[in-house]
Amino acid sequence: MSTSFEKYQKRRLRSSYFSVIMSIAFVLFLIGLLGLLVLNTKNISDYFKEQASITIFLNDDIDKTQVTTFQNSLNNKNYTKSIAYISKEEAAEIVKKENGEDFMEFLGYNPLKNSIELFLKAEFVTPEGMEEIENTLLKNSYVFEVSYNKPLINLLTQNVKRISLWVLFFSALFALIAMLLINNSIRLSVYAKRFTIKTMQMVGATKRFIRKPFIMSSIKLGFFGAVVALIGLAVTIYYLNNYFPELGLLENNNDKLLLGALFGGIFLIGIIITWLSAFFATQRFLNLKTDELYY
Repeated sequence: MSTSFEKYQKRRLRSSYFSVIMSIAFVLFLIGLLGLLVLNTKNISDYFKEQASITIFLNDDIDKTQVTTFQNSLNNKNYTKSIAYISKEEAAEIVKKENGEDFMEFLGYNPLKNSIELFLKAEFVTPEGMEEIENTLLKNSYVFEVSYNKPLINLLTQNVKRISLWVLFFSALFALIAMLLINNSIRLSVYAKRFTIKTMQMVGATKRFIRKPFIMSSIKLGFFGAVVALIGLAVTIYYLNNYFPELGLLENNNDKLLLGALFGGIFLIGIIITWLSAFFATQRFLNLKTDELYY
């Protein structure tokens, strides 16, 4: 009978530990995702900025050699990310597919012009920067017209600033909530053994002696929770890097160092919060009177 009860108690204890570990892991995983978002806010905003382009319409009287020369000069500009040449025939095909009809049949000619799609580096995608580039391009004798979506650029610039501020705000808020959740998980774990704590105290054990096994046990829970969270985060980063390489999560050594710092930070958070939570939770029950343990 006693053996069955002991087995039951062990299963119950393992289940309790598992619940605490998974709670800690889930919270740390969410902190990691938020940290990943904070670290890559610039990369993400740069990605969306670099999708914006300037369309340069060329004069009809320039030949292929002049087009090539102009393309080479654009490629050498410090603001150029990439360029794409679109002939008037290709443009006509695009319009035909979009509208579902051949406009040249009733016009009798192709009114479109050869053009170059100019994609800029992110730091130049601002209303002021693009206006300056537009004015410079219009001075070139090869250029007939320059066009880009000005309202979209204004909106994109404003939203990037707003999103960056909100991300920082929610990161701080969620970090606080996460600490409270981990603290509550550890406190519940210690609460279940409050009578054991009081019994040890009554037989003469010192507070330090009583606290030590609880703190060590909580640190182990924090360790395993952090490991589970880091494994989940590593899988998530691997998936994002494979399916969304344009985000540049592992593009250079600096990104890898930042990710390493993020992983180390999450691990330390798991250890430190569980240590502090166990210390204060145990201290609280040590200071309670015996009749207060029932409330």
